[in-house]
Amino acid sequence: MQSIEKILSDELGQRFEAVEQVVKLLDEGNTVPFIARYRKEMHGSMDDQTIRQLADRLAYLRNLEQRRQEVAEAIAAQEKLTDEIQNAIDNAKTLAEIEDIYRPYRPKRRTRAMIAKERGLEPLALILKDTMQTDAKPILEVAQDFVTDEVEDAQAALSGASDILAEMLSEDADLRAKLREFIWKNAVLQTKGEEEDGTYKMYNDFSEPVKKLQSHRILAINRGEKEDKLKVSLVLDDEQAQIIMRRAIIHPKSSYNKELREVCLDSYNRLIFPSLEREIRSDLTDKANEQAIHTFAVNLRPLLMQPPVRGKVTLGFDPAYRTGCKLAVVDETGKVLETSVIYPTPPHNKTEEAKKILEKLCKNNNVSCIAIGNGTASKESEMFVAEFIKEYSQKYSNDIQYMVVSEAGASVYSASKLGAEEFPDYDVSLRSAVSIARRLQDPLAELVKIDPKAIGVGQYQHDMPQARLGETLDGVVEDCVSAVGVDLNTASPALLVRVAGVSKTVSKNITEFREQNGRFESRKQLLKVKGLGPKAYEQCAGFLRVLTSDEVLDRTAVHPESYEAAKNLLKACSYTESDVINGNISDIMQRIESTGKAEIAQKCGVGVPTLMDIVSELQKPGRDPRDSLPQPVLRSDVVHLEDLRDGMDMVGTVRNVTDFGAFVDIGVHQDGLVHISEISDKYIKHPSEVLTVGDIVNVKVMSVDSKTKRIALSIKKAQ
Repeated sequence: MQSIEKILSDELGQRFEAVEQVVKLLDEGNTVPFIARYRKEMHGSMDDQTIRQLADRLAYLRNLEQRRQEVAEAIAAQEKLTDEIQNAIDNAKTLAEIEDIYRPYRPKRRTRAMIAKERGLEPLALILKDTMQTDAKPILEVAQDFVTDEVEDAQAALSGASDILAEMLSEDADLRAKLREFIWKNAVLQTKGEEEDGTYKMYNDFSEPVKKLQSHRILAINRGEKEDKLKVSLVLDDEQAQIIMRRAIIHPKSSYNKELREVCLDSYNRLIFPSLEREIRSDLTDKANEQAIHTFAVNLRPLLMQPPVRGKVTLGFDPAYRTGCKLAVVDETGKVLETSVIYPTPPHNKTEEAKKILEKLCKNNNVSCIAIGNGTASKESEMFVAEFIKEYSQKYSNDIQYMVVSEAGASVYSASKLGAEEFPDYDVSLRSAVSIARRLQDPLAELVKIDPKAIGVGQYQHDMPQARLGETLDGVVEDCVSAVGVDLNTASPALLVRVAGVSKTVSKNITEFREQNGRFESRKQLLKVKGLGPKAYEQCAGFLRVLTSDEVLDRTAVHPESYEAAKNLLKACSYTESDVINGNISDIMQRIESTGKAEIAQKCGVGVPTLMDIVSELQKPGRDPRDSLPQPVLRSDVVHLEDLRDGMDMVGTVRNVTDFGAFVDIGVHQDGLVHISEISDKYIKHPSEVLTVGDIVNVKVMSVDSKTKRIALSIKKAQ
């Protein structure tokens, strides 16, 4: 039997030694970001996503091993564990295979077969199965010998014996495996519904082979079934399944072919197919869930990594109808300067009054950007803001731009304990306006305050296994925070707790230490924080920055354990720390190449991967990796749905990527859909192969349906 490390190595296409090292590092309590960033020599530079995939699969395989042992012990306790069964358990590759082996030995409620055995009919069942001579007595004559007070006649005896054989067939692991494979390859999922128009209209009379079902269809069908809108069933050629059944029990010379055929039919219809149908539906759902969770994670990463809109006083605009639009002005650092409420939207329509209040806020605070939430009344608010900007710019020769920002989860944050702690004097709606403004200024710092599941960049997230979804998305947030780094002197507890190795308690202790002792002057001071010991320091130090430290390396992602190596590198290349601060090391790679990477790395006491990471950080101390990404599209005018025409070329921002395409914001309240077939000229299996959330793309309008407010776009046909 292969070791878990060997299985992981084969599945992930990674070197066996590298996998061994990662497993060891994980078992020692190291975090994924720390392993990915600071232990590259040990694992061959695997990225954080690969290491998380390895960790997930490691947990599954270890669970498989545990279940393997439990099943063997349970069967042994019944004194029925043979070498053949043990060998089958050892060679099982999935939990389903192990459960199939255990099925005959699992404690269960009283069945028809169990009752028949209690009545002494098992010998008759064996006669029915094993008799080969062609001149055997009719089975009812044989069954007559088994008539007792509990078995009223020969037919009852035969029925009991048939029940025993039917259950025996249903518990045959090899037979179940063959039928499972047959169903996977040949079954068709059918749905029936009665909706004339609505969400599940396309599934009113729908069928598709199980092996071709896409995950978003599976999840839609499951939801429709749960809401009693759809009837769902698996359909396949039962006769072919019966042939597989008969081969398992009927010998060509069997005397009781007819009776055994009836046993096969009963076993299949009553026991095997319902069980395998549930199992396959469950497997389909599990795979669809994993795909949906993966898509959610893929979408969340670029959303969190959107470039900040720096250096702008921003006005957060939370749209509404009856209750009024909430406004909050925040300065360049996110500090709230002023708040207000205006009523430019129906039913109030106090447009002129709203413009005066908005003008005062913008003029008094030198606002240069407005972030508008994309929820209820967003379109009306956007039209109002665009008109206001036009008038304001003419009056003051001061350009203001705006951007519609996703407000998914803003209400969750506003009503949360964290929101109340941060703004105890503001009501819930004003907190939302602040959150919307800050999302434009620094998406990552603001979005970490919200449960990732509430951010809204996936499909069917409420139908997912919540623990699994939460675990995956938390990992994405942790990886993003680690990639960007955190300013130790400004970070909130909500951001600090997302740093690898920092617990909720330690994050609070860091902020308390900062409040009591003033700004951190160096990374070393972290060791004075209550509860932050050497192990936690090792895990988190490289991801926490002290941008005002006298030690330039404290401003970078260079880990304290590599400071000596970094200084040796500067010395070997004839640089000083002031050269780093002043950006005078642009030719450092030429100097390294002239000596040789391996030789320089050896002199510095590190491996080549760590050496190159140090070089990268020295070249850009304190630089945010998000700054190199495409900047958000800011607008100063509004586009109406009625303005769109087929064939128009536009620029938009990818807001969501799904299994069937991508939704793109082109400045209209309704996002347009680029179907997967319109994304690329080359074949792609999934839109995420070429698109990510936040991408700025050129699109061509293919069609506009003003009645349903659906916009079809194309990327591959765009200019």
